[in-house]
Order: sequence, then structure tokens, then C-alpha cells
Amino acid sequence: MTDSGTVVLQTSNGVGTIVFEHPASNSLPGELLSAIAACIDQAGQDSNCAVIVLKSGGNRAFCAGASFDELIAIENKEQGLEFFSGFSKVILAIRRCPKFVVCSVQGKAVGGGVGIAAAADYAVATKHAAVKLSELAIGIGPFVVGPAVERKVGLSAFQTLAIDATKWFSAKWALDHGLYAELHETVEALDADVERLSSQLAKSSPAAMAQLKKAAWSGTEHWETLLPARAAISGELVLSDFTKRAIQAFKS
Repeated sequence: MTDSGTVVLQTSNGVGTIVFEHPASNSLPGELLSAIAACIDQAGQDSNCAVIVLKSGGNRAFCAGASFDELIAIENKEQGLEFFSGFSKVILAIRRCPKFVVCSVQGKAVGGGVGIAAAADYAVATKHAAVKLSELAIGIGPFVVGPAVERKVGLSAFQTLAIDATKWFSAKWALDHGLYAELHETVEALDADVERLSSQLAKSSPAAMAQLKKAAWSGTEHWETLLPARAAISGELVLSDFTKRAIQAFKS
């Protein structure tokens, strides 16, 4: 793995496994987000792949959100739109993929990482996989990931996460509100459960799974325009004096 991170797709026995990794707590710069979205699209069209598993490397953080280095480098609305469109690419790739995406969450998830887990068709985690939507704390908001998180946990729970932006919510909280389907004590137990489920799905009817996914995502067709519009909101807010001061305070 280089300083810029990696994204790897491997397919075996009907299961396409996408692993992303970045040295900064698995934070995701735009290049890696685009690569994840491309891998989901590729696996979605691969006849040898019946189900997709999405996970991150290491045994600690699942995803620390977007790249802070790229965030502080934003100088105009166009750059802001491009930056905040990163996670929308992944969410929209999951939405349009005809195959189930199973997300394995081994550790803490922040911001866009929560959005990925929420967008997945099925997410399983360890007891260490606490979540936080920290965007409001620096003067923006979880606008891009908001639709995915709200769809999974409901409006009330989403507002709780979005408003109390500096608080970690436990994995048990995420389980109780539907973000996670199941919790495990260890990474080893998590991996075993994901392998069990993905192997089972790999033997299921592709047509039936595609129809079930289509039904579950009904009503989200407008996300193709909604998420880019939400990215534009964040792209403007990040240029505000409040956000610039908040970012500078965080850096120092």
C-alpha cells in the first residue's frame, strides 16, 4: 500500500470482494472513492460474481470519511463540488448495482464511512464499530450521505447523528437503529459471518436477488440528481469563514 491507498477487487466462487485501504485510518481521497465506485460497477456486470462484499483493510477504523488533506485544499465551488461528489459516486454505484452489496464494518466509521455502511444492502459489524457524523462540527453537514443514512435508520435517528456531531454512537446503537444487521465480538467472528452469508448468497437466484434489490431501492431514482445537488451545498459551505476557521482550529 502506498501513501495514496489502494482498492482491490477479487472474485472467487461467485463472491466479488472489494477491499479499500488508506494509511490515514482508511480515509478516502477522491481517487479511491472513484476506484471503489468503478469496482462496484465492474463486479455488478461480471457474470462470475453473484454478490459483492465491501470492506476495508486493517483491524481498526473502517473508514474515517473523506480525505482531510483534500478538504483543506478546496479553493472554489467547483473544487468543492468535486470533493463532496466522491461519496455520492460510491452510494450511487451501490444503488444501481443489480447485486447485493454486503458491507463488513470492523471498526469505527465517520461521515462518509457511515454513508457507505448505510448504502450497503446489508451491513455487519464488530462491537467496536461506533459511528459519528461529524460534518456539522466544521460548518458543513452530512448532506450527501444523509439520504442513505436516513433511508436505513429513519429520520429521527439520522437527525440525532447529524445534530450531535461530536459524539460517538456505539455499535449497539447502530444495531438497534437498523444500520447494522448483526454485531460480533471479534473481527474473526465478523469475517466468518460475512463468508457464511456471501457463500449462501452466491448460490441464490441472481434474478430473484436482483428483483429483491430493485424493490428495496424503489423511490430512490431521484438520487442521481439529489446527491450531486447535495454535494454542491457542501461545496459552497466549505468556503465559508466559519468552516475555514473550524478547519484551521482542527489543524492546530
